[in-house]
Amino acid sequence: MPHIHTAPNQHDMTVSAYIVRLDESEPLGLVHMHRKHGKLLQIGGHIELDETPWQSLAHEIVEESGYDLTQLELLQPDESIPDISGMVIHPVPFMVNTHKISDEHYHSDMAYAFVTNELPKGKPASGESQDLRWLSLDQLLETAARDNAKIYELVMARYLKAYHRVQTSLFSTDKPTSSSM
Repeated sequence: MPHIHTAPNQHDMTVSAYIVRLDESEPLGLVHMHRKHGKLLQIGGHIELDETPWQSLAHEIVEESGYDLTQLELLQPDESIPDISGMVIHPVPFMVNTHKISDEHYHSDMAYAFVTNELPKGKPASGESQDLRWLSLDQLLETAARDNAKIYELVMARYLKAYHRVQTSLFSTDKPTSSSM
């Protein structure tokens, strides 16, 4: 999706998926060669005006990686998901950050961490980068965008151990059906 906010000093809201594969001798992080920026970046994109952050992340994962959400486990600080009538509960990002895209434009990003033991069932959608790479932490630090590699370092060094693995199906991509007011 294109930038929604185009006036100076405005922010677009984005989501990122840091996907770590654990079926090798060391953890591997998934990056793709971003078509527009020509850099190795994580999976993710802009939150569209008619989407929740979780809906946006779910479709970006499928479109950019070929993963079905059922192939991934989500890292969360708590195993239990609250059930509050009238609300759809979303996963907790492990990091929210704002970064500069250009001299007068910013992205405020909600970053989520996932683990898997398998390759994606599908392929990236047409029009998306087909250049997916599984890299070790050392390779990420050498070749990926600097901030991207440092975030993968946090996921692999801290969150893999500290957070709980939960099924992505615990979180709905539906919108609430009744008003909570």
